[in-house]
Order: sequence, then C-alpha cells, then structure tokens
Amino acid sequence: MRFPLWKYLLILVVVAISVVYSLPNLYPDEPAIQISGASASVVADQAVLESASRALSEAGVAFHGAEVQKKGALLRVSSPADQLVAQEAARRALGDGYIVALNLAPTTPGWLKALYATPMKLGLDLRGGVHFLLEVDMAKALEQRQDSYINDIKTKLREKKLAYRAVTENGQGFALKFEKQEDRDKAQDLLKAEFAEFTYAARAAATDGVYLDMTFTPAKLKEIADYAINQNLTTIRNRINALGVAESVVQRQGLNRIVVELPGVQDTAEAKRVLGRTASLEFRFVDWEHPGGAENGIAPPGTELFPFKNGQQFPVLLQKRKIVTGDRVVDARIGRDESSRPQVEVTLDTRGGKMMAEATRDNVGKQMAVLFVESKQKSRFVAGEDGKQVEIRENVVEKNVINRATVQSMLGSRFVITGLDSPAEAAELALLLRSGALAAPMYFVEERTIGPSLGAENIKRGVHATLWGFVAIAVFMIIYYQVFGVISVIALAFNLVFLTALLGMLNAALTLPGIAAIALALGMAIDANVLINERIREELRNGATPRTAIMMGYERAFATIVDSNVTTFIVGLMLLIFGSGPVRGFAVVHCLGILTSVFSSVVLSRALVELFYGRRARLNSLAIGQIWKPKSVATPGK
Repeated sequence: MRFPLWKYLLILVVVAISVVYSLPNLYPDEPAIQISGASASVVADQAVLESASRALSEAGVAFHGAEVQKKGALLRVSSPADQLVAQEAARRALGDGYIVALNLAPTTPGWLKALYATPMKLGLDLRGGVHFLLEVDMAKALEQRQDSYINDIKTKLREKKLAYRAVTENGQGFALKFEKQEDRDKAQDLLKAEFAEFTYAARAAATDGVYLDMTFTPAKLKEIADYAINQNLTTIRNRINALGVAESVVQRQGLNRIVVELPGVQDTAEAKRVLGRTASLEFRFVDWEHPGGAENGIAPPGTELFPFKNGQQFPVLLQKRKIVTGDRVVDARIGRDESSRPQVEVTLDTRGGKMMAEATRDNVGKQMAVLFVESKQKSRFVAGEDGKQVEIRENVVEKNVINRATVQSMLGSRFVITGLDSPAEAAELALLLRSGALAAPMYFVEERTIGPSLGAENIKRGVHATLWGFVAIAVFMIIYYQVFGVISVIALAFNLVFLTALLGMLNAALTLPGIAAIALALGMAIDANVLINERIREELRNGATPRTAIMMGYERAFATIVDSNVTTFIVGLMLLIFGSGPVRGFAVVHCLGILTSVFSSVVLSRALVELFYGRRARLNSLAIGQIWKPKSVATPGK
C-alpha cells in the first residue's frame, strides 16, 4: 500500500508551490496614481516623483509608498476620492510631457514578488478597473479622406488630359478650378462616372476662372464616420491584446465616442499612452531641388520643413509628395542593427511595396526620411471669471523626422527604421504600427476608476455561497465517511488552493461566473471522493480486507472518474473556444478546476490515506462508515 518516496516528494512540491502562489490573493490592492512619460523616450525619474509629491502635499492629499518603478513613478493614496484629487494636482504640476493615470497598486510583499507570485486577475464585475471615454475627431477623419480623394481626382484628370488649375478642399468636399468652361463640363461628366459618392454643382464663371464644386453625399459622410469608428475600435482592441489585458470592454457610444474599460490593469499609464496615440508614418524624399534650402524658415513651393526629433539635428526640408504612409504597414517588429542599436523591421502590403519600389528605383543615392506624425491633446490652465483655474484642451498635430538615410538600392516591401533612442521607443513604435493605424485622432474625454459592476452585495453573496457550500459538504462527508470524510475535505481544501494558484500563475481573469465555476469544481471534486469511498465500502461488503479494499477502491473508481471528467472537460473547451465574455470566464475556471479536482481527489487523497493507514502493522478496520469484519468460518460437525 505504501507510496514510494518520490511520489510523496512530488506531492509536497506541488502543495508548497500552490500555497506560495495562492498567498498573494490575501493582499488586496489599494488606489494609486501612476506617472509615466507621454512617449517612451520620456522617463519619469526621481525628480518627477519629487515634483508630484510636492504637488500632492500642497493639495492636502495624504499619500504613502512613493516609489520609482521600471515603467514610471507610483504614489499610493488612501481612498478613490483622494486618488482623483491627486491625479489633478500631479497633472497640473507636471504638464503635458507626462501622463498621470489612475491605478490600483498591489500590496503583495516583496518576497512574493521576487518569486513572481501575483494575485488572480479579477474581472470588471468583481474588481472594477479603469474607464476611459474617448472622442473620435470626425473633422480630421473627413480631412484625411479628402486628402486621399485629391490625388485620385488629379490622376483621373491627368489621364484624360483635362487642364485644371487647382483642386482644393472646400468644407465637405472639393472645389475644382478650370480655365475654360468646356474643360469643366468634360471634367464633370468624367468625375460623375468615376465618383458617384459626390453631388456636383457648377459655379458661375468668375473673373479668374470657372469652378466645379464636389460635395460628399449624406450617405457617404455617414460611411466615413462609421469607418472611422469601426477602424478605431479594431485598432484599440489590437493594442489592448498586445498589452495583455484580459476581459476588456471596448464598444461604441453614440456617434463619435468609444468606451474602453480595463479590469485590474497594472500599468494604466502605459495603457492610456498607447490607446490614445494617433501615430502614423510618412516616407518622403529629402528635397534635392532647392540647394539653398528654406530661406528665413520659409519652405519653397512643393516642400515642407520639419524639425528633427528632440531637436537633435537641424530641421529637414522634405518634398510634399508622400511615397508611402503608415496605413500600408502590415507588420512591424523590433530588432537590432550591426551595432546592437534598436531598430524596427517594417513589412508593407503588396501595394505599399510596389509604391516604395517605384519611388526608389530611379532615386538611388537620394536621401529618404521617415516622418512621425502624431495627434495630441495639450492642456493649459487659465483664470476663469470666478478666479478659479479653468482647463482648456487644444488638439495639436506634431510632425517630427525620426530618421533620414541614403537610398542604397531599390527598396521593396521590407526595410528597417533606425535612429531610435531606446529599445522601449522601438518597441512602442512597432506596437503602434503593428496594431494598425487609427482612422482619425482620438482624445480622452473622461477617465475614472470604476467599482464592481454587479455590486459588492452580489459578490459577497457569491463568495458566501461557495464558502457555505464547502462547509456543508465538509460536515456531510465527515459525518457519513468519518476518517475518509476528513481526508476528502482536506483534499477538497487543497483543490481550492491549487485552483487559485493556477489562476494567478496563468494570469487568467476571475469573473462572477468564474466563482460559480469554482463552486461547481468543488462539487465535482467531492463527487470523485464519494465514488472512491463508495467503491471501498463495496469492496468491504464483498469481503475484501481493508488494505485490498483501499487499493481496489482507488483503482476501480479511477476509470469512472477520468471518463466523467474528460467528457465535462470537452464541453468546457467548447465554451472556451466559441464563447466570449462571461462564458469564457466560466470556461477557464471550469477547465482548470477539472484538472485540479482530479489531482486532489485521486492523488492527494490517496497519499493521505496511505499516510494514515499504510504504516500500520495490522489493519483490522476502516473508519469509513462501515467496520470490516472477517467472514465466520463454519466448524465441521456443527
């Protein structure tokens, strides 16, 4: 009956690891504010922490645990109300160069952190999290669509050799200027056939020419707005997936707003920075047609002057024509060059690769620059009529050259971007490009921490239901199966420890349906012990000795336990694969609970039985609700 030593050691290691990795769940999180740079190249150091600490002290906010972490500075406060006041005070003191985000900071002891032991991630319904409300700039979305149409319109007119003087944006459409009315009428017939999404109106002849007005139809304007929202929704979801946030909520609200809810995010500053950044790239040639460059800071016709990032070099004069833009990027990965400096390896789509090849084929030896375009929202505070400070937010677009290099040969779909300051900056640029470009800039309208969406009372009831269910099972098992009932209850308790440890180690999110799955897992685990105990009692009734009954009971019940759990596990996998939201939350805990229940009810309980009964020299009875008695032997002649 005795287990070999290696089995006991294996069980002891599993139990020890599970206990250690379930301990972080005993330490609740506390409200905090987190400070990080507005870009990966800006670092929140000790000086920034001291400035924020002074601002909080002046605002009368009590804080503790101020520290500089790898991804920024963190200040812990005592309540969510203090958290909002602290955020506003720190944001005013630090300005637009830093992001001050609400956070929930863990209180896990350092020795557990050193072992990478983290608490279970709780879903939005149990823990709450961070709520962002973003507004999509629809005017910018229309402007970007107009930019793409201008090139197409000019191309069509040139193909048909129709002379035009200018094509300019005009409200919700374009104004085309012609020298002759005949050219305008021909252009109108051509464009009506090519671009049915516009309404056309010919303007009366003026002294400087004749005009054709093209205006988007209401249906097309709605299509542009819907596309901007849907594209931004997709991009945000990709960025959240790259951040590794489970059970997030991303959905449209109204005509031009998006709601993002992130449960239990550990780095809200990074999430806020990455979600809101409207980063795009433009590849342009450095101008070679004007040797004198920009005189008195004025760019010659057909060129634009842009600063080099962080003022590291003189401004760069670029051609207005864009070779390729960031929306042609299909993949971007961080890498290293020959000198181990960070770079981003970019892959373009088929059309983008063709455009790059056509542009560089005849311009070998010329310089090409990478222009980083980013839409931001900057804040300034002015005195209002009542004397109080009022915040005014302004939308700005920043364009900086991040790299310029000589074209050595014709480029295709794959190339690299160098000149980045740090691996963090390269990783962030790769993430922004890889997750997709935003169709239009977005700006944060609201940010707040949110409590459990189902209410503390519902959560309390769910926990109590699991707890009292465990107690009821324990009482029944001990009364009905005596010593074997105690062993089953111990195995059941460790099953809960194993499950919480696995959820923490796998970073799986626990939701309210997950609590129901835990209760179900406890019921299934004890069901396996009931099968084993009843099998042992059956062997005893058939006249087997106690040692034989224990061995046969476990061996014969094992096949039944495996069969029932495998079929249930398959159903759980189907829920995990095809389900979403709360269904997936239930399925994750359900599948993990099946694995832990089989281990605890079969392996752990068997080891405990062997420890209790296996070392006895003589075993005449089992405390399992039935005492074994040897069969009476008939005496001859009686």
